[in-house]
Amino acid sequence: MTPVSYSVNTMPKPLVLHPDRLFTADPGTRAIARRLHQSVQSLPIISPHGHTDPQWFASNANFGDPTDLLLTPDHYVFRMLYSRGIPMESLGVRPRPRGAGFESGWRDAGAEPRTAWRLFAANYHLFRGTPSRLWLDWVFAEVFGLQVCLESATADHYYDQIAAALHTPAFKPRALFERFRIEVLATTESPLDPLRHHQAISASGWHGRIISTFRPDPVVDPAFEGFVDNLSALSDLTGEDCLSYRGYLAALRQRRAFFAAHGATATDHGHPTAATADLTEREAEQLFGVVARGTAGEQDAELFRAHMLTVMAGMSLDDGLVMQIHPGSFRNHNPLVFERFGRDKGADIPTATDYVTALRPLLNRYGNKTALTIILFTLDETAYARELAPLAGHYPCLKLGPPWWFHDSPQGMRRFRQRVTETAGFYNTAGFNDDTRAFLSIPARHDVARRMDCGYLAQLVAEHRLEEWEAAELAVELAYSLAKRSYKL
Repeated sequence: MTPVSYSVNTMPKPLVLHPDRLFTADPGTRAIARRLHQSVQSLPIISPHGHTDPQWFASNANFGDPTDLLLTPDHYVFRMLYSRGIPMESLGVRPRPRGAGFESGWRDAGAEPRTAWRLFAANYHLFRGTPSRLWLDWVFAEVFGLQVCLESATADHYYDQIAAALHTPAFKPRALFERFRIEVLATTESPLDPLRHHQAISASGWHGRIISTFRPDPVVDPAFEGFVDNLSALSDLTGEDCLSYRGYLAALRQRRAFFAAHGATATDHGHPTAATADLTEREAEQLFGVVARGTAGEQDAELFRAHMLTVMAGMSLDDGLVMQIHPGSFRNHNPLVFERFGRDKGADIPTATDYVTALRPLLNRYGNKTALTIILFTLDETAYARELAPLAGHYPCLKLGPPWWFHDSPQGMRRFRQRVTETAGFYNTAGFNDDTRAFLSIPARHDVARRMDCGYLAQLVAEHRLEEWEAAELAVELAYSLAKRSYKL
């Protein structure tokens, strides 16, 4: 057989989003998936958990340049480029100064944005086959109307067209929020955050719904940078003595109530493991004395985090906030990158995670409470069928969050449905959330999730395991209703 040869085409390649992308190649099943997707593609977006910046919506100022918006903040992008030996400084990520806070790292004023963009464009081929490529191509085509693929030859064309659009009223944050049909968007803040941006949004008269999520890690994880100083800051903020266990708990309740008063419906916990514990009051006070002095070892820190997950579950039962647990990430695995650039620079790595044994102390105490909602996430796909689906398929308080982070991808979504549905069903899952810092990727991520779920449902219809009318109902649940109910929105 004569091998097929491909000529080198120096002309720009067209950027095409196929209307049947991500659907199966089987024509009959594809037709079912297409019909299901048409019924949900225009539904409003529920974004109940993410990390976008509320200041964008408070100030409603135009975004900066293409590099500032699409490249520098996106650790999905520069972790891939860094893996190929491209320094983050050349992409505009500036090393943090000595003594900087954990969120430091920003675009280097000396790194010209267009130069960084050209480097990104020259290496865009590295993203072939990745979800980042799907999301970015959707943004380029649907948001900015670009019609050619990104590569070295089109880098300046992209930069100029995106930059011009970003300076128009139609591309201000609130206008894009409305254009994307976002019904509600949750950000994530520390208990030490005064929520001034959320207050400004509420006072502005704008009707877009931006709410916060309570993320207590800085004051419940003894291994978190500046933990003891954070306890002092929590004392100053609440007027409670946060160096005493009772004052500490009172301060946490006060901050949870403050967040709820500003629209929050959920908490989020990013612990290294899913370990829980149920200590006596005396045991907890003694352990808190150790961690509050900054003398906790690794075992003390793990036990305190474990106990606080159970405490937080009890507080959620009292105040109604939905509890999310995101365990299993080895944060800042690369110490050189962490020391130089800070957190969230693409060096977090998944770890094997136990749920059955780890969650038992919490579930022994609260697992049968129907008024409590705990949404579980994992970076360990081996736990889906073995642990998570059976747990959520039994305990009334548990739901399964969607594929997260490294698995927020077409194949990851398919594996999730295949491994959990037969045991947990659809209604013990919490719908989709995009969990992103990249605002413009939100509709792109929801588009991928809706297509993959419609494809999965179409397969069940084609195999006569569901009627098409049932699949149509489920498509709406998975795209919209489950998330809205699960997060009490």
